[in-house]
Amino acid sequence: MSWQPRAELSVIRERARVYRQIRTFFNTRGCLEVDTPLLMPTTNSDVNIASSEVLCGDRRLYLQTSPEFAMKRLLAAGSGSIFQIGHAFREGERGRLHNPEFSLLEWYRVGYDYRQLMDEMELLITTLSLRQCEFSRVSYRALFRQALSLDIDEIALEELRAECARLVPGSDPAELDFDQCLDLLLGMVIAPTMRGYQFVYDYPVSQAALARVNAHDASVAERFELFFDGIELANGFSELTDAAQQRVRFEADNRARERNGLPRHAIDEQLLAALQAGLEDCAGVALGLDRLLMVLLDLESIDQVLTFRD
Repeated sequence: MSWQPRAELSVIRERARVYRQIRTFFNTRGCLEVDTPLLMPTTNSDVNIASSEVLCGDRRLYLQTSPEFAMKRLLAAGSGSIFQIGHAFREGERGRLHNPEFSLLEWYRVGYDYRQLMDEMELLITTLSLRQCEFSRVSYRALFRQALSLDIDEIALEELRAECARLVPGSDPAELDFDQCLDLLLGMVIAPTMRGYQFVYDYPVSQAALARVNAHDASVAERFELFFDGIELANGFSELTDAAQQRVRFEADNRARERNGLPRHAIDEQLLAALQAGLEDCAGVALGLDRLLMVLLDLESIDQVLTFRD
């Protein structure tokens, strides 16, 4: 049995440097550092995210997959722009790029939209990298046209499934819905061809999650993801502030969970109450710090940046 840390001490010191610089970056930009609970009575209802349950006496609680819901309650209470460095949990995620417990930087900027947040992300990552970094941006639609010559607005589901079967040998897309097919192609075919830091933005509205629908094109959401060499690093939005619309989305999530044989999750009524009370226009993003450290140190596995991993 080894008691030694898994990460090299040089990596542990680099993590400490990155955390110090993150705090300096946001403190000098007028953002408040906050702390929210890891254990909460409700959790993310997204069908693609599995939450970890914990029994505390006679209460069933969830380890949070993100501090998002609690941080939005702070925003509605008048906190102004905020950030948090902490841990999050997702059940069953383990591999070269995954661990059930992982480190996140999450921040929300009052008065920003998703494009302004992408600008700030570029500045932050360049600061943490200690060198000038280059970034590119491409819309979700354009990415599929450029990489696969697919028009996602015109292709029918059966044709898209056929493309999945052709491009991802061994896959069985017969039961996949439209967005699941797109996810498969993005993850297995397109991402391995991506190079450097690349933002993908304007996701289909069916993948809006907690993002605001674009005011000029109702078919897309003001959502982006940041990749480095095809590795997803961050997921951000212009935040949805409409409580009624957010309830509709939570209920749609639960119907999707039932269709997939998953348990329903109780809707976070405290979040909806906070949205109802009033949430200023803002944008927020979650950045995976373990993966970012892998990029900064040119490492191959998340194991190499985790201090301990059982």
